[in-house]
Amino acid sequence: MRGIRIRPEYAGVRSSLFDLEADIMEIVWSLGWAEFSVGAVHKKLEANRDIAYTTVMTTVGRLFGKGLLERRRDGRRYLYTPVMGKDQFLRAMARDVLGSLLKTGEHQMEALLMEEVAEADSDELDRLEAMIRARRKELQG
Repeated sequence: MRGIRIRPEYAGVRSSLFDLEADIMEIVWSLGWAEFSVGAVHKKLEANRDIAYTTVMTTVGRLFGKGLLERRRDGRRYLYTPVMGKDQFLRAMARDVLGSLLKTGEHQMEALLMEEVAEADSDELDRLEAMIRARRKELQG
């Protein structure tokens, strides 16, 4: 994923994509489109708001530039394909953030992780504990 940045004030997909980019990817993912045109996305967006076709075209092009979409020529237009699903995108985004934190020093990342754990509720702690147990089991063979 190229050109992805984090907006910590937002959650999920919107934490790393601009609003229109996130809206487009949410449409693609929720409808399960394996391939789509700008016109198809524009039609879906236009059902809820007044938006120019060229704005959608530019934004889809930006998503292609960021590596979230692939495209192929189909006559005079392009058809786009999502590179990954929503869950894969969120995992890749988290991996990128954690990777950059590791480069700043392990102790800083551990401190940040401990801050998050300190605010976690019981369900989150149970989930983390289960993940740690599963990983230990993998390492033990």
